[in-house]
Amino acid sequence: MLRNAETILAIIRKRGQYGLPVQDAYRLLYQRDLYLRAYGKLYRNNGAMTKGATPETVDGMSLEKIDMIINLLRNEQYRWTPVRRAYIPKKNAKLRPLGLPVWSDKLLQEVIRSILEAYYEPQFSDKSHGFRPERGCHTALREVVKKGRGSKWFIEGDLSACFDKIDHTVLINILQEKIHDNRFIRLLSGLLKAGYLEDWKFNNTFSGVPQGGVVSPILSNIVLDRLDKYVEQQLIPANTKGSQRKTNPPYVRLTMQATEARRKNDWERVHRLMQKAQTMPSRDPNDPNFRRLWYVRYADDFLLGFIGPKNEAVEIKQQIADFLCKDLKLELNAEKTLITHTRDQKAKFLGYEIHVLHEDSKHDHRGQRCINGSIGLRIPKNVIREKCTKYMRHGKSQSLPQRTIDGAYSIVSQYQAEYRGIVQYYRMAYNLHMLSTIKHIMEESLVKTLAHKYRTTCSKIYKRYGKKIETDEGERKVLLVKVERPAPKKPLITYFGGISLKWNKWVGINDNHTKPIWSQRSEVVQRLLAQECELCGACDKIEVHHIRKLADLKQQGRTTVRSEWQKRMSARQRKTLIICQKCHNNIHYGKYDGKKLSA
Repeated sequence: MLRNAETILAIIRKRGQYGLPVQDAYRLLYQRDLYLRAYGKLYRNNGAMTKGATPETVDGMSLEKIDMIINLLRNEQYRWTPVRRAYIPKKNAKLRPLGLPVWSDKLLQEVIRSILEAYYEPQFSDKSHGFRPERGCHTALREVVKKGRGSKWFIEGDLSACFDKIDHTVLINILQEKIHDNRFIRLLSGLLKAGYLEDWKFNNTFSGVPQGGVVSPILSNIVLDRLDKYVEQQLIPANTKGSQRKTNPPYVRLTMQATEARRKNDWERVHRLMQKAQTMPSRDPNDPNFRRLWYVRYADDFLLGFIGPKNEAVEIKQQIADFLCKDLKLELNAEKTLITHTRDQKAKFLGYEIHVLHEDSKHDHRGQRCINGSIGLRIPKNVIREKCTKYMRHGKSQSLPQRTIDGAYSIVSQYQAEYRGIVQYYRMAYNLHMLSTIKHIMEESLVKTLAHKYRTTCSKIYKRYGKKIETDEGERKVLLVKVERPAPKKPLITYFGGISLKWNKWVGINDNHTKPIWSQRSEVVQRLLAQECELCGACDKIEVHHIRKLADLKQQGRTTVRSEWQKRMSARQRKTLIICQKCHNNIHYGKYDGKKLSA
């Protein structure tokens, strides 16, 4: 009897919570519902239409394809296809290798990933934030702000080519500790050794997980969880000492003298003594009996904060390097693994600059210094420069001619989405106002792009689209586009600007911790299970026709008369169409006759 995907994963998750081993994991791969769930999650991705080593993509997905994969697995005949290797540029001008699997491998990897995530997620450390549900960059940064108060040294950690250098033996041994199923382990081992094609030449993979593979992030987290547990269970207890710092004798001496002067009503001396006391710490910063260490990791980047002398911070860094080398066969990147002083220097983590704030003149309502020791998050200057570069040429803002093929609504929406994404990511930075530079450059570029499209001047664009809107921060000037639609539909409205750059460290960023609901089937899966062609009504050999984007249909409709299948996809605003194999072939070969669904 086939079980619901959520029921299966709930059972696995329960075993993970209790730390019980998993047996017969391979048999779970026979459940069709897990593949339908995986398909419902993957088909939206742009990469689903990207070819791997073979022409196979998500286009043509069917229940028969799922059954074929399951039958191959039952007979232990499934073979992983080598990934097609491509390269994407990194910020340091180097190239990052990216593996592009075929669609069947992606689908099976997603099923395996869901099983591994359900089992291992309850066991992962709270110090890890990368590639995990309900966690991300902002939760990691919140942890830094919460734990980092009073830190004296930052240890910035970065693993050298982590995805490429994960040792297969280490990974398999870790998996075998909890997954007692040799067939499942063999399947994963085959994935790791499937190899890759570069310029159509086959290459073996002797280490690492395929970067770009669906299952790669969870596999890397399973290995790096050993690092999390080592720091959490050994380094942090060994470097935690004392309940609080002892008082600073010079500070105590000055406050006692001020108290004595207050008894004598010598207020001038009281003021002078307290001013002097406010220039020194109230607690001994070099207390040998007080130590603290905290740790946060996101993927292969991690950050430690230490209260203590530098020589001990250097020793902690070396202990981590030794553990990685000896136990996990990994190494630290010497260029990026640094020890920085929290007040004099700034650590770099997840695109932010992090340092400890110090300002004796800032007081709270009780007259006490309120900023000293707090963690400050800053937007680096080079981020402002890099973000502006896309919209500039020769030091000035420029139009983007490649966007003029779209309408004004789409152009403004795209600029606003890009600007909002930057602001939302750096919302936690106290110098958030620095993004006004990006806003100014992007607005000029947007106006020039619209002026180029309509063959007019920038001043006329401001007159046509310049409006004022009400926001939570008051009235704001924006560039607004309104597209009227036939009744009863409301007009489409979009605008550029109107986003507050006022910093609020308590602002919530995706604070909705509601778990995603996967119990209900996605719309495309429900239509696929209906097993009926949405064009001719046939009920045999049903497949799913996919396109990359709906804009392609609109472009085709401007030059030629659109077919019935194009009209149906446009009307539904869906990139999928459930059709029979015959209609699908006719569409691909340009022979579709345009007949409507029969009465």
